Amino acid sequence: MKKNNKKILWIAAALIFIVAAVVISVVYMNNAPYLEMNKKTEEYNVEQVDLSVKGDRIYFLNTGGADAILIESEGKFALVDAAEDSDNPRGFEELVYEGTEQYVVDTVKKIAGDKNGKVTLEFVLGTHSHSDHIGGMDTLILDKDVTVKAAYLKKYDENRINPYEIEHWDNKEVYEQMISACEERDVRLVQQMNEDKFYFGNFTMQFCNVYDPENDEPVGENDNAIGLLIEKDGMRAFLSADIDNKTGDEDRIAKQIGKINLLKVGHHGYDESSTENFINTLHPEIAVVTNNERWISKNPLNNLNNVGAYVFETGKYNGVVADFNSDEIVIFGNIDA
Repeated sequence: MKKNNKKILWIAAALIFIVAAVVISVVYMNNAPYLEMNKKTEEYNVEQVDLSVKGDRIYFLNTGGADAILIESEGKFALVDAAEDSDNPRGFEELVYEGTEQYVVDTVKKIAGDKNGKVTLEFVLGTHSHSDHIGGMDTLILDKDVTVKAAYLKKYDENRINPYEIEHWDNKEVYEQMISACEERDVRLVQQMNEDKFYFGNFTMQFCNVYDPENDEPVGENDNAIGLLIEKDGMRAFLSADIDNKTGDEDRIAKQIGKINLLKVGHHGYDESSTENFINTLHPEIAVVTNNERWISKNPLNNLNNVGAYVFETGKYNGVVADFNSDEIVIFGNIDA
């Protein structure tokens, strides 16, 4: 009996070893594109940003899998999205988040505040009515030390939204909170954005709209997202919000945008965005993902890897800063130092 038990133990150990080896191999293969890309990115010496240096910059704040992006040029500031909030107006268990709204306000004040801590934002842009993008907007707009001159936010039409988002998310609530905050602070509200180029300091900017498909099928609010193209002296950056390709939006706007230097990766690096055609057409040299690296999907990483992009995650680098003050875009990190 003892010999048989010993034999069984050896067989069990061998099986465990084989299973472990297979699991490790699968995990490695699934992450191989990221590992290869990360090796390249590690060769890029990401220095700590000096916030006392002013100029032409885009600050991607470290707000987890959410967007809050501050733009600076010639002493002017604007904010694209304001990340997740802590509110849960409908009491949904799946919407219990630790919001970053106060972190966004405090960081905006640190970077854009004058000697008295007062901030003037030329505009804020809510790219679409999801809480991980505009959840913190009401807190920012209502802050007594923050003056917002204009707010851009497309109308939220619940008649076009799929039942799941209506029943399980708080799109309508965060939309109405931002509208209410604008009314309370007398902020000029713009809800139809044309695609004419406009100047912002040394930057030239252009809104990039996506459109509902021409049928009666309901969509997700990501299908209403709006992107922002930013240019200076031949350097081009595209902030792609949560634009995806479920209804062909990436295919439609890829040719319109063309080759860029920097991409704010769509939808935090999840599979619905950053399709092969989109990434190949834009062919970014630098990609910034507003997320923690462990949540980023394989397909977007594959596509970015295939065009040789450097990839920087806001979680890993504690915020990412794209500096346009020279003849090329330079990346810095560690906004919170």
